[in-house]
Amino acid sequence: MKKLLFVAAILLFIASFARAQNTFKGTVYENGTNTRLSDVFIRDANSRQVSITDKNGNFTINTTVGHTLIFNSPGYNSDTLYLIDMTPKKIMLTTQRISLSQVNITAKRSDFNPREEYPEVYEKSKVYVFSPSTWFSGEGKKARRLKKYFQREAEQRSIDAAFSPGYVSSIVPLKGNDLENFMTMFRPSYAFLRSNNRESMAAYINDSYKKFMALPADKRAPQALKP
Repeated sequence: MKKLLFVAAILLFIASFARAQNTFKGTVYENGTNTRLSDVFIRDANSRQVSITDKNGNFTINTTVGHTLIFNSPGYNSDTLYLIDMTPKKIMLTTQRISLSQVNITAKRSDFNPREEYPEVYEKSKVYVFSPSTWFSGEGKKARRLKKYFQREAEQRSIDAAFSPGYVSSIVPLKGNDLENFMTMFRPSYAFLRSNNRESMAAYINDSYKKFMALPADKRAPQALKP
């Protein structure tokens, strides 16, 4: 009996060690600052494993050397990491700017549907109020962060649709870099979008244009981040 327990303990140790070898850890920061980013969505492009950063920007994900990880967060440019080892890494995400060279000025971005875009993880975003394990387990906490990520992504896409390059350029006489800078500096919030209609949005764009043109020429661009 003792021999069986000893063998079982050895096997359990080996299994735990193997899992540990496939666990990759890191921290996500805003590029150029010491700001740690919470609710960054991480996906293994090879195995479809997913994770999300906690309130301190830390994450863990089951993966292995040779796999590619993709990092996404609304308002930031996506980044990828090809794993050559399992050493913990710092991931730096840069703030996203409107880039007309990468956007079809007449195109409409589709509404965000997590059930369609992330079918393999959609169930993890559900929070069951009457399940204690949901609220206190690690999986429950991750589920709530996933739900928060999906909500933020949906909000950002709603803003993209209402504050599109095509619509803005139909109201104000800006194009090229000036239009890019204007849209980056005066991008409305989701709260504003929810509490205003299309006419109010047009008025907001006109008022913002007057403020933009009143700025000195060297101030009509988003300020660069200080290292």
